[in-house]
Amino acid sequence: MEWITIIGLMAGSLTTISFLPQAIKTWRSKSAKDISLAMFLCFCLGVVLWIIYGLFIMDIPVLVTNIVTLILAGTILFFKLKYK
Repeated sequence: MEWITIIGLMAGSLTTISFLPQAIKTWRSKSAKDISLAMFLCFCLGVVLWIIYGLFIMDIPVLVTNIVTLILAGTILFFKLKYK
């Protein structure tokens, strides 16, 4: 694996993992009142576009990290809608 791919995977992993504490906190507290619905809708749409982009250029770090990010951010978005 090339060093630039490793850097991409590390960067994507760190930014992806940053959503985990929020997802856990929202799940445990059953509250998402302080989370912006508009922000998470825009963010999830942007991540979907990154995934499409990653498919076109066949870039593993872009694909893998954004798929995991979409799962985590999508979970937070789901909680936002569920715990209104």
